[in-house]
Amino acid sequence: MSDSPAPTAEAVLLHLCRSVVSQPEDVLVETSANGDRVRLDVTVNADDMGRIIGRRGRVASAIRTVVGAAAAKDGVVTEVEFVE
Repeated sequence: MSDSPAPTAEAVLLHLCRSVVSQPEDVLVETSANGDRVRLDVTVNADDMGRIIGRRGRVASAIRTVVGAAAAKDGVVTEVEFVE
């Protein structure tokens, strides 16, 4: 994670996702950067997808908000996507 363009945001995202799911060992975060925008693709176990999205997307929205705040420390703008 040290060579990541957004190490703080990535660490926060990984911690939050692992805290929510029932199989934390299956959480994977892939990072891609384009200028000052960083895309974080999160892959979780198929059984945990509903848990990570939440009702009406509330959990996913909350995760995006917290990761966006952490990304400010890294000086980037993040886009968090949950990949099936």
